[in-house]
Amino acid sequence: MEGHVAILPVIILIAFALALVLFLVRYFRRSPYRVVQTIVAWVNLCLTRILWRVEVKGQLPERGDRGGIIVCNHRGSVDPFFIQLMAHGIVHWFVAREYFKLPLVGTFLRISESIPTNRAGIDTASTKAAIRMARDGEWIGMLPEGRINATDNLLLPGRPGAAMIALKAKVPVVPCYLEGIIHDGTFWGCLFKPAHVKLKIGEPIDLEAYYERDREHEVFGELTLLFLKRIAELAGQPDFQPQLAGRRWSPITEREDAQLACESTS
Repeated sequence: MEGHVAILPVIILIAFALALVLFLVRYFRRSPYRVVQTIVAWVNLCLTRILWRVEVKGQLPERGDRGGIIVCNHRGSVDPFFIQLMAHGIVHWFVAREYFKLPLVGTFLRISESIPTNRAGIDTASTKAAIRMARDGEWIGMLPEGRINATDNLLLPGRPGAAMIALKAKVPVVPCYLEGIIHDGTFWGCLFKPAHVKLKIGEPIDLEAYYERDREHEVFGELTLLFLKRIAELAGQPDFQPQLAGRRWSPITEREDAQLACESTS
């Protein structure tokens, strides 16, 4: 009798282990991610839901034959984490090429299938890759501001890459707005700071009326302003007037231009 009692906990543990294995097998078969990506997705779930206590309003569209472009304001290094939380599969984000050279960061970016790109100018290879992915039904994540907005302005001037890719691929664009992210000026700082983040997902913007104008450079700027305007509306500021970034725009040159303007009028 005592022998049977001693064996009972072992049987329970074996049954529990088998149940866990069956659950994981079934989960991985149904998951849109690979095994390593699924583990990363679980970590992301814990960070966004527990540490950063994200509240979400709206939903991303279900994946279909066509992909799409997701555009969002840029307030911290972990902005894509919140979008990925609501996605039904991998969102391929444009990330500066130099980050892929960092030991841990580069590994993470390759697992998440991010797209390496150059900071300055148009990166033809990454642009063509994103157009091809979007045409094949993938979602591409882009941050039109081009860099983290550490100013008091709602949005920095926007760059036209998202508009160009959306028109060439003939896919819709989904605007999103994030607030509440704590950015301390470092890449890793957000990972150790509790926050209360809010994510608002807007309705997809159908660009079908612009498809025949994909060779007009002016339309890229027009659509970029439209995307920024929709993001501002999600932020509750419909009167915000977005701007376009020049080729040589940066926060430093913007401050220098403002200083020169003040000096010229004084």
